[in-house]
Amino acid sequence: MSARRKFLRGLGAASIGAALELRALSASATEAAGHVMAARPADEPGRALTPWRPGCLDIHHIATGRGDSSLIIAPDGTTLMIDAGAMYAPPPADLDLLPSDSRRPGEWIARYAWRHLRSAGLAKLDYLIVTHLHPDHVGDVNPDLPRSADGTYQLTGVSDVAALLPIGVLLDRGALDYENVAIRDAPFARNYVAFVRTRQAAGGRVERLRAGADNQITLTNRAASFPTFDVRNLAVNGEVWTGQGEAARSLFPAISTLKPDDVPDENAYSAALRLTYGRFSYFAAGDLTSNTFDGELPWRDVESSAARVAGPVDVAVAAHHGLFDSTGADVVRALRPRVWLMDAWHVSHPSITTLERLFSQRLYPGPRDVFATALSPENSSVNDRLTKRLSSRNGHVVIRVSPGGEDYRVVITSNSDESDRVKTVFGPYQSRGPQQSLLFAAKQWA
Repeated sequence: MSARRKFLRGLGAASIGAALELRALSASATEAAGHVMAARPADEPGRALTPWRPGCLDIHHIATGRGDSSLIIAPDGTTLMIDAGAMYAPPPADLDLLPSDSRRPGEWIARYAWRHLRSAGLAKLDYLIVTHLHPDHVGDVNPDLPRSADGTYQLTGVSDVAALLPIGVLLDRGALDYENVAIRDAPFARNYVAFVRTRQAAGGRVERLRAGADNQITLTNRAASFPTFDVRNLAVNGEVWTGQGEAARSLFPAISTLKPDDVPDENAYSAALRLTYGRFSYFAAGDLTSNTFDGELPWRDVESSAARVAGPVDVAVAAHHGLFDSTGADVVRALRPRVWLMDAWHVSHPSITTLERLFSQRLYPGPRDVFATALSPENSSVNDRLTKRLSSRNGHVVIRVSPGGEDYRVVITSNSDESDRVKTVFGPYQSRGPQQSLLFAAKQWA
């Protein structure tokens, strides 16, 4: 029995029937998106999260406790997943796998996405972006994992998602030859590349992300109905958008000129994106870091350059899980969001120094809420002075943007089961508006 059929069987007979209706539902949702910008019913604690509605923008940060993954449903029903990580070390180093250890992290991610696509009348992921090739973003491997039907790769992370959900376009930083990926011979990277090769051989689309581009991730249904929606590739492979057209500049010197210890690691090559919808804006940068080794290697700080060209945003994801080497002072000053979010899966996430910066009134004034998808008891105890200020420390974090992007809410849902039960609702927050962001970015580059 195929992985897809097993998945559907596990959801029960009623869900199988619903799955057979997805194509028709998707068509009707696409049609509706062109004509209706429907305000959704209010989410209420104790009840299931309400479905996406046409005209709204939903950004789900999926909390499995074992890696990064986010699902985006755009105003016209275009769907995008960023990363699908899967780590397998036992607690207390890695956090508990949630909802349970009865499935692999990638399976839980796929099931989460499937539920929310189905409830919205949608049937596939239009795009899947891999920010960089680390196991907490593409999936780790071990001898116990099952293999694909043709035996060419193991099912984990991204490949687990692809086994259960159709994917339109896969984008990453190394396609199609991966010669720019120094760790391509690591077991998890070899497995991911084998998956890509198999997908490509079957006719699936695979593209390399381009710094500065805003035409790789576009609305697929009725783009003309939502002209203010845009996804810009701010940085990838050490290149950063200049803020003009699609031009990008490289920050890294020629690798051949560097000492072995100075060669950038995989994190430094991560992709960074800015998503805008009307007045709303959102920043995510994979595992980019701002660490310059105490000023010795300033060119390694791709994260600050990406943040400066993005300018102030409403919601920002603290890169590299909020670890000490990311989200530096210049990043915080440039982005200055109302909402910070951290994707955590390890006992070390986040670092106390990063929390200090996120809450700092010196770096930028005003209120802000900081959310974490998970937090270990050990981290909470050691960093209690600041972790107690977190607005949420466990659960899926869902950013729900109103039609037109005028305001947004943050909804925390339970990750202890698949009920999507609402735990807490924050907001509404007023979006700051794109003009302020663009002017600030121009000033930063001047």
